[in-house]
Amino acid sequence: MLEIVKYPDPVLRQKSEEVKNPTDSKIKRLIADMTATLRAHEGLGLAAPQIGHSLQLCIIEVDDELFVLINPKVKNVSGEQVLMEEGCLSFPGKFLPIQRPKKIKIKALDANGKKQVIRAKGLLARVLQHEVDHLDGTLFIDRAKAENKVAV
Repeated sequence: MLEIVKYPDPVLRQKSEEVKNPTDSKIKRLIADMTATLRAHEGLGLAAPQIGHSLQLCIIEVDDELFVLINPKVKNVSGEQVLMEEGCLSFPGKFLPIQRPKKIKIKALDANGKKQVIRAKGLLARVLQHEVDHLDGTLFIDRAKAENKVAV
């Protein structure tokens, strides 16, 4: 299990670097370790910066389905927004109401380096947006209304 980086560690604010060789054994090991860490912490998503690696890699597990996203790119989001409470493993015990698009479409590589397109709504759409934000150095507190940030 890997140690989760906590806010305000500077790695959480960095724009992550593209994964050059997604099928490299080091990346495969990192994905396996991230998956074990996510499950041990009972989280829904984990981005590489949260374990100290500034790489465009995140994993998500929603409804017992594991998604590995390497070099993800958001292609489309719905205009309809949904307000929902979010937490983050890098902010233990902190939850804030965050407004995000209801639906999202993302293109990424999977764990085998194959292209994938994920169209999501509901909880999966929210977690995808949260984790992809991490890869850009954006944290959920950045999306919270000012009056809610005092809780962090």
